[in-house]
Amino acid sequence: MFPPELPPLPALTRAEGEVVDSYLAVLDLLGRINPARGTDTYGALRAAQALVGKSRALRDALTLMHDRGESELHAGALAQALRVLDGERRAGLISVPPPRG
Repeated sequence: MFPPELPPLPALTRAEGEVVDSYLAVLDLLGRINPARGTDTYGALRAAQALVGKSRALRDALTLMHDRGESELHAGALAQALRVLDGERRAGLISVPPPRG
């Protein structure tokens, strides 16, 4: 049995795709750093070190868009891409989890 087919990604420019990919990478790292969810300092340290490079990639993608004259983020298309790529779950990892019990 195959998993259900994901909806297609919206049409994005290469820079918009890089924004989405870099943003999700930053979210993943922030989720690993989150002290309310983490289990060890070494993993959080490694994620914090990697965060610098990933946030730089996000900055570069946004700079490229700006330099090309793309002055607006198309929130609807970008949000759809984030949903298809599991962005809601990944963003949830940076929040404080509800109390146990």
